[in-house]
Amino acid sequence: MSLDASSLVISLEEKENWRRSMEVTVPADVVRKEEARAAEKLASRARLKGFRKGKVPRQVIESRFGGSLRQEALDNLVSEAYKKALALKELRPISEGEIENINYRPEEDLVFSIVFDIHPEIEISRLGGFAVERPVTEVTEDHIDKVLDRIREQNGAWKPIETGLPEDGNLVSVNIRRLDDDQSDEGREYEFILGQGDALPDIEVAIKSLELNGKGEFDISFPDDFPDEDRRGDLERIELTVLGRKELELPELGDDLAKQAGEFETLDDLKSGVREDLQKEAGNQAEAVVRGRLLDLLIEANPFDVPVSMVDRYIDAAVGEESKNLEPDKLKDVQDSIRPEAEKAVKRILILDEIADTQSLTANDDEIDAQIAEIAEANNTTVEDVYTNLQKSGRLDMLKRELTEKKIFSFIENQSQITDGTAA
Repeated sequence: MSLDASSLVISLEEKENWRRSMEVTVPADVVRKEEARAAEKLASRARLKGFRKGKVPRQVIESRFGGSLRQEALDNLVSEAYKKALALKELRPISEGEIENINYRPEEDLVFSIVFDIHPEIEISRLGGFAVERPVTEVTEDHIDKVLDRIREQNGAWKPIETGLPEDGNLVSVNIRRLDDDQSDEGREYEFILGQGDALPDIEVAIKSLELNGKGEFDISFPDDFPDEDRRGDLERIELTVLGRKELELPELGDDLAKQAGEFETLDDLKSGVREDLQKEAGNQAEAVVRGRLLDLLIEANPFDVPVSMVDRYIDAAVGEESKNLEPDKLKDVQDSIRPEAEKAVKRILILDEIADTQSLTANDDEIDAQIAEIAEANNTTVEDVYTNLQKSGRLDMLKRELTEKKIFSFIENQSQITDGTAA
């Protein structure tokens, strides 16, 4: 349908900084035209006994389908009038409109009121003059050794062990058969590393009491933090058989490991690469702390409220698929527990957007292209391939936001005092 926006009567009420209530009146003659259009549309495709398809008189259609026709006309009118009214008032809602009142009677104007949220108005009076200490980013030999240990583990080989009892760090294969309910149960095979919490504590204790091919019966209890609340505290009798046991044989820490681990020729090269990566990671973490503190100070200096609908959407995204597995009371507890952090996160997003707009700091196409070129060079690929991959994965907008935030924080830091912390 095509609705003339100038025929609408619109009144707007500000309920809160971000919430608006809008009453829209659609003239009776416009309502009649839409009802007639809906009837004609249905008549053109209706099949009724005694009439050819598309030849059912409109009066018959209205008599037979009056209720559904009026509902279709109402839905179309409200949807179109709402869009036109928003455009006229230059409003961009951030939430679905909620219809509060509606008056739809024959031969009368259609009047409805709808409530929705918009971006809150943020008045920024202070953008600098903040004092923030950057955390110490020292990389020690102990940090490097821990990374080297992980590299050895990643390049290790699992070797079978024929004798002795299993211990933490061993890769075990076991068969577990339930004895309580069905004595004909053949059991299921599992493989996991002991000591990493992949099995119930009682099961791990039982495994450590059996040698290879050993079999035994055990009473297994389900702990109080077991994911399935209905099983917590339950006791179950099982038969357990150790089918296999392996230990991780670690390579020597030397030049051969360096060559295995990547583009390194010697162990010293590998250590230098690890140190460089750790320093970069530590620097990024320190910068994240500085940015987080600056954001908190910005929000303290320029306080504002946020729409509940935005916080709710953030919470829904954070909970995600987990919400389907939770009882309503438990889901509400989870939502309430993360609400303060969700509100804080939404405030951070909004104030960054406001600064980007008011200070013209949004990343432009040239800056995005330059960053893509850097990524291409670092990965020995083409700009076209990087751009295509970013588009397909939906990360192009993320890259633009990262560059924008980098400009924003550079702008704020230049107007603030950022000092380096000292080692303890």
